[in-house]
Amino acid sequence: MYKIQKAAVLGSGTMGASIAAHLANVGIQTLLLDIVPKDLTDQEKKKGLTLNDKAVRNRMSTQGIKRLLKQKPSPLTVKDNIQLITPGNMADDMEKLAEADWIIEVVVENLDIKKQVFEQVDRYRRQGTIVSSNTSGISIRAMAEDCSDDFKQHFLGTHFFNPPRYLKLLEIIPTKDTDQKVTDFMKKFGEDKLGKGVVTAKDTPNFIANRIGTYGTQITLKAMLDKGYSIGEIDSVTGPIIGRAKSATFRTLDVVGLDIFVDVAKNVQKHVDGENEKQAFDIPDFVNAMLERGWIGSKAGQGFYLKQGKDIFQLNPETMDYEPREKLKAPSIDKAKQLKSTKEKIKALAFADDRAGDILWTTLKQMLLYSAEKAYEIADNIYDIDLAMKWGFGWKYGPFETWDAIGLEESIERIWKEGDAVPDWVELMLSKGFTSFYKNENGTPAYYHDGKYIPIPYSSKEIHLNLLKERDRVIKKNSGASLIDIGDDVACLEFHSPNNAIGLDILDMIRKSVEEVEKNYKGLVIGNGSSNFCVGANIAFMLMAAQDDDYFELELVAKKFQQTMMLMKYANKPIVAAPFNMALGGGAEVCLHANAQQASIETYMGLVEVGVGLIPGGGGNKELYIRHLEQLPKGVPVDLTAVSNRVFELISTAKVSTSANEAVQNGYIRRSDRISINNDHLLHDAKQYAIQLYESGYQPPVKKKIPVSGEAGYAAMLMGAKTMAMSGYVSEHDMKIAEKLAKVLSGGTLPQGTEVDEQYLLDLEREAFLSLIGEAKTQQRMQHMLLKGKPLRN
Repeated sequence: MYKIQKAAVLGSGTMGASIAAHLANVGIQTLLLDIVPKDLTDQEKKKGLTLNDKAVRNRMSTQGIKRLLKQKPSPLTVKDNIQLITPGNMADDMEKLAEADWIIEVVVENLDIKKQVFEQVDRYRRQGTIVSSNTSGISIRAMAEDCSDDFKQHFLGTHFFNPPRYLKLLEIIPTKDTDQKVTDFMKKFGEDKLGKGVVTAKDTPNFIANRIGTYGTQITLKAMLDKGYSIGEIDSVTGPIIGRAKSATFRTLDVVGLDIFVDVAKNVQKHVDGENEKQAFDIPDFVNAMLERGWIGSKAGQGFYLKQGKDIFQLNPETMDYEPREKLKAPSIDKAKQLKSTKEKIKALAFADDRAGDILWTTLKQMLLYSAEKAYEIADNIYDIDLAMKWGFGWKYGPFETWDAIGLEESIERIWKEGDAVPDWVELMLSKGFTSFYKNENGTPAYYHDGKYIPIPYSSKEIHLNLLKERDRVIKKNSGASLIDIGDDVACLEFHSPNNAIGLDILDMIRKSVEEVEKNYKGLVIGNGSSNFCVGANIAFMLMAAQDDDYFELELVAKKFQQTMMLMKYANKPIVAAPFNMALGGGAEVCLHANAQQASIETYMGLVEVGVGLIPGGGGNKELYIRHLEQLPKGVPVDLTAVSNRVFELISTAKVSTSANEAVQNGYIRRSDRISINNDHLLHDAKQYAIQLYESGYQPPVKKKIPVSGEAGYAAMLMGAKTMAMSGYVSEHDMKIAEKLAKVLSGGTLPQGTEVDEQYLLDLEREAFLSLIGEAKTQQRMQHMLLKGKPLRN
């Protein structure tokens, strides 16, 4: 059986170094090699170095590693991970490849150069070592044609998408020589260890996602020019309204880089046979003109868009001048915005008789037909194509899911009327009575393949709450949350209020869930399948109550929130929170009061209430302070002022972790808790954690007195805040919030070291919370957050 503990990455450019970073994030020691420089830099000359010095010979890979610390978003989950990456060069260190369990090539996209590199790799690797190329389009088989049989058996393509830490897709491309055991192992390794969504692609030009995605962009460019739309108008209807990324078409190209996009398009054009398909990948004249001028996107400061101050301008392809950005206005867009589901919006727009419908139908039709035409040439099934587009390009629905959304029969009827041909296999499918690419029977989703529907091959580590609900596994539910039986005597509490915001309905369901689990289950998982775990409490409700001077109601809600959190903390059965993406404010407080956490590696957690002029009101201040006390080494004198200062800094600056690893460093997640690399496995992992806690004889925590920093701590925290105020970083209202927070964290006017119970700190917190929500400036901040989605500094 294969095992990967050490890896080597050949090529330290942006992609190579970022792949090395992702390997380091999951604990794999990685050797990063690059070519030896031919010339000295001025700085190296000043130091008296020569071309024979190791620092010079390793310069390329060393620089690649240093860049990782400056890149945003960071390729590293925590900066310490960089210690797992060792620099080297491809002249002196090739013998070290014998120590690697996996060797990944990420050098320049040139077949001859890649073949030279693999000739060297074949000479130094151990027999049985897996080797792969991260090429985005060169033939995998052609690269290895001169290598040994053992090399060919252990060689395949592993195409990461950039940035590797954040983009889910990993395309695995075996050749006819690749041992099936190698392919199977790398697929499992990619999912379990690297946290990727893995699809198997065929060895065709640009594989799956880039083939479809590049074609889609090309036809959009052509339709824009043919029909006289502007760049801003196209982006109005090719973004979130049809389930695509917020950056839509042209902003995405600016981020990716026009030079990279053109290289990919030219590679497809070079390797496909049909004349019509070759023409589809012709680069428009104005795009070539952009390349000549260096207008390649964000890294050049301008591309399809140019930002000047706060204003954004769009390029006019005819004049090559920038003009104010414009959005497409059409009745169908207004109508689509009123619809609930993205599928309804896509259908409404695609069949609309206006300018939005015209451009969307034109581009969608061609993309769908191309996807169907190439489906079995580039992949084994349509499901992998849909997954590739969702994971690699951020589409909510892949091509065949999109086709189902607009209606297969209805759309094909229109396609025929317009004189376009439909691929034979789709016509055959329809003639046999199959009217959709996907079907759900008795809670089992399936996709069409070769005359029948095949159940979607979900991993045993995936728990799909929606499917369980369809199978009548709901135990209890209300408008804000559902308690679902996820098997093995474990229940899952799923939030499903708008944005998963915590209101009275969710608090009520937490209480009922704890009661139910204590009676009938081994443990409780708190998690869901939404975009984010939970972005906080229901601000709209709180603002309305405050504006109505209904402080009696607000105090009841605040007290209920605190009581519910304490009920969770001291429950008799283990409660495991499963946070992912954003777990902010009240969402973080839920996690802090859970008995344990199984967090996704991409968890952004923080107590951010100061952004709306408040402090945490559900016990978060107290619990984060306790966590920091727990982290201190045993037997060492405790500096309570330093501890309260650290917690004060985290909450007063609304510090949000950039990963689960950083959340551990910030005290939001215990060091004893667990992190899931693959978010699709999160609920499964949390369930197993709950079972393990139960079977090991779980007992709730013992209630203890809490030592506070008292007056000395209060003074130290205020001193820090006043220093920032004097520097102009803190407003007068910020100071008022800081004073309230400092009082809560210090315990008020008590001698340092005084031990208090949790209720004492909760009462201080609730009093501070209620006094702040009555402030006009706090209410202004809350209103601004609801309207603009970002904090107001007043």
